[in-house]
Parts: sequence; C-alpha cells; structure tokens
Amino acid sequence: MIYLELFYEFFITGLLMFGGGLASIPFLRQMAATTNWFTIEELLNMIAISESTPGPIAVNIATYAGFKTAGVLGGIIATIALLIPSFIIATIVAKILSRFRKNSLVDDVFYALRPASLGLIAAACLMVLQHSLLSTELWLSTGIFTDLFNLRALALAVVLFVAINKLKTHPVLFLAISAVIGIFIF
Repeated sequence: MIYLELFYEFFITGLLMFGGGLASIPFLRQMAATTNWFTIEELLNMIAISESTPGPIAVNIATYAGFKTAGVLGGIIATIALLIPSFIIATIVAKILSRFRKNSLVDDVFYALRPASLGLIAAACLMVLQHSLLSTELWLSTGIFTDLFNLRALALAVVLFVAINKLKTHPVLFLAISAVIGIFIF
C-alpha cells in the first residue's frame, strides 16, 4: 500500500510542478504535513543534499524521500512516479508546439506559466528562509528583535550571496566551503 501512496503523491507532484525542481518544494512541504513520511527539518536536509549532489533537485528529493519512507523500492517508485508526467507532458507539448508554434493562445499559456513558476519558487525560497535564517520561536519567547534572526546563518548566506555574484568560481566550491564553515559555527 505504501508503494501506491508514494506513486500517487509523487505522480501528482510531477504532474503539477511547473518551473523545475524548486517548484516541487511547496508540494513536498504539503506532503510532509499530510503523510508524516518526513518532517520539514528532514525536507530542508533533503533540499541541502539535493542541491549539493548531481542531478535534478526534484528527482534527488523524490529518490531520498521514497527511500526514507519505503527503502530502495520506495526510492525507485517515487522517482519514476515523479518523472512519468514530465515525460508524457514533454512528448505531448513537443507534438502540439510543432503544430501550433505561431498560435498566440499557446504563447499566452506559456507566458502565464512563467509567473506561476516564479510564485512556486518564491514560496520554496520563503520556506527555506523561514526555517534556515529566522528563529521565530526564540523571538516570540524573548521579544528581542535580534533574536528573530539566526545571525550566523544570515551572515553565511549574505557572504555566499555576494561571493557567488562577484567571483567566477564553481558553485561546488561554495558548497564545500559552507560545509566546512558549518562544522565550526553551527
């Protein structure tokens, strides 16, 4: 039964996540809340691991979540379920686009999907920000404004943001540096 549930949840996620892997995070957050297969904290760890390993983030998260929930077969099922809709949709869209490439209605649909994708990605970013950089529970208990922020995590995020935008270095280097810094400051 768990395999059918995994297939269903990840098939629906794959069917509806427009905008790539980061757009899957709101779906996975909902999945964490409704299925108890993994916690929000585990989801954040999955995101971190998936961002630092080769491959698409959504596929990596599906594999990890499926494996954590139901072992190797669960990982395989979740991954396949996530990919099937993309394969079907890409095949259909390729056929349709070749016929209707000049159709303004098709252009309008794709134009509208861009802000929808941005909204999903922004929601994912907000969730990661909330759980990684903010300490709302501490702030609510103390009432001290500076307790709202995890200052070490915020400083690391700002330094990496600036460094990534200024330096022409591979992102893997920044991930490795962050991991080393994390050992010492967290």
